[in-house]
Amino acid sequence: MSKYWSDFVGTLDPYTPGEQPANTNLTKLNTNENPYPPSPAVMEAMRCAVNDDLRLYPPPNADLLKQTIADYFQLTPAQVFVGNGSDEVLAHVFNGLFRQAQPILFPDISYSFYPVYCGLYAIEFNKIPLAEDFTLNLDDYRRANGGIIFPNPNAPTGRLLALDAIESLLQENSDSVVVVDEAYIDFADANASAVSLIDQYDNLLVVQTMSKSRALAGLRIGYALGSAHLVEGLERIKNSFNSYPLGHVQLAAAVASFNDRDYFEATRKQVISSRELLVDQLETLGFEVLPSAANFVFARHGAYLGADLTRSLREQNIIIRHFNKPRIDEFLRITVGTPEQNQQLIAALTELVG
Repeated sequence: MSKYWSDFVGTLDPYTPGEQPANTNLTKLNTNENPYPPSPAVMEAMRCAVNDDLRLYPPPNADLLKQTIADYFQLTPAQVFVGNGSDEVLAHVFNGLFRQAQPILFPDISYSFYPVYCGLYAIEFNKIPLAEDFTLNLDDYRRANGGIIFPNPNAPTGRLLALDAIESLLQENSDSVVVVDEAYIDFADANASAVSLIDQYDNLLVVQTMSKSRALAGLRIGYALGSAHLVEGLERIKNSFNSYPLGHVQLAAAVASFNDRDYFEATRKQVISSRELLVDQLETLGFEVLPSAANFVFARHGAYLGADLTRSLREQNIIIRHFNKPRIDEFLRITVGTPEQNQQLIAALTELVG
């Protein structure tokens, strides 16, 4: 600890991201990246954006991207907020919407960045235990709160909360903001997103990312959708922090991605198809696999420890994610890869447990 730090810095427990190894010979199934490249239209748009205009600041309001997203979701630009990855968007949400008198609520098994944001912004929180089957129990959220947030599908479990359950949560918490973190929603059923509820509930904010289903994790583009007054609050935070969160190349890529619906649908469906096959193969090997609506699966084997399987796979140049945390330390979180990568994994696991 440095004597030059502000007092709170030493108390922070920073987020630990998934490993990004230098060894490119690994089969990398640990960080839920898309196994397919960005759309060719996106690549062309980025090439065109690398020109003399890079000497100029990008448009601070990202008007074209906001209009594109609004058209895609049948909203208005005033209902769209964009930022440097959904993690930055979430940081502004915690700072601008969750610093309330009551503690906020989120699941005990969930995105591990949530308590980090709470530590950063001195926000009180209560972790609400998931049910025994790792579903979210709405009855546990019937209490005073300063806001509610949860991923849907949840991470790292992959389980999906139905839209009618989300609507019930919104109705019962009309005096607080409910944030649905939909990083993986595009790998669920087509009508699973809470975006369809935005015009009915002004306390709903939906956060999405272009890192997963749109294969742009390396560009850091995220956005939030909600009522105009919620978005205005986020804009005030953003413009007090960084007026230019997205550069020319990011903006061009994002617009091109939303405009290339055919490529998006094709790769999305391929990941879903591969996920279903992977689940069948894991179950054949004796794994219990939680129902997943994401681009990953969460699985455990009754006869083998999760840490041991993770280590053994690493020895065969396959990396997955293991969380050494209560209730889930026996599970493996496995990103859905290409069919070839998935078969490498199954072959390795067959040797280990078959």
